[in-house]
Amino acid sequence: MYKIYIMRRTQIYLEDDQDTRLSRRAASSGVTKSTLIREAIDSFLDAPSDESTRLARFRAALDDVVASPVDSLPDGRSYVESIRAGDVRRQDEIERRRR
Repeated sequence: MYKIYIMRRTQIYLEDDQDTRLSRRAASSGVTKSTLIREAIDSFLDAPSDESTRLARFRAALDDVVASPVDSLPDGRSYVESIRAGDVRRQDEIERRRR
């Protein structure tokens, strides 16, 4: 029996350098650029989407690169909130000085 295989056509825009590098990788791998793009999308979509797993993987990657482990990295949300709070304090100080 035949397996029905349906694909959706889409269009993407690549920078010249991206297209060149993608063409080289496809040629060296013996596959099409479309195949590489689909594999990259699958890899992205199959990756864990929860923040704690991504942070753990990031810390593990850093541990492979740097000599000492990185224990003090905050989660992304806390980091952004602390930056925003600092912005609010600075803006309040600017407003206070104007008065």
